[in-house]
Amino acid sequence: MSGDNTAEELGGSTPASDLLQDSERELDKAMEELCAEPAQSADDSAGQPLRRSSDNKLIMNIPVSIDVVLGTAEMRVSELMALNQGSTVVLDRRIGELVDVVVNGRRIARGEIIVIEQDSSRLGIKLSEVIEE
Repeated sequence: MSGDNTAEELGGSTPASDLLQDSERELDKAMEELCAEPAQSADDSAGQPLRRSSDNKLIMNIPVSIDVVLGTAEMRVSELMALNQGSTVVLDRRIGELVDVVVNGRRIARGEIIVIEQDSSRLGIKLSEVIEE
């Protein structure tokens, strides 16, 4: 459920970290372009500044990484080094508790894990809270 899959598993040959770096570079480039353009001073009939559709296009096409955090755990390095196949890592959340939805490292929502009706082999998140800042 996290974005930790490699692109090779998804049909490419670039690790997911490279894809994330590419999306971060695209975001940086788009932000630079937006900041470099002079602000439009015209107002619409309601007195609100007009938005350029090109600004929206730039932003709406930026890929983001979405992770669902089931829980976290703390352990000593010695415990970490002792992990092997079949080991269990106990998380700080219980079954039924809300999980965090994180976009590019920032928590934006919380929700419950659900099974997708159209494909019962897939999971999804039903948002319960959207975090506004």
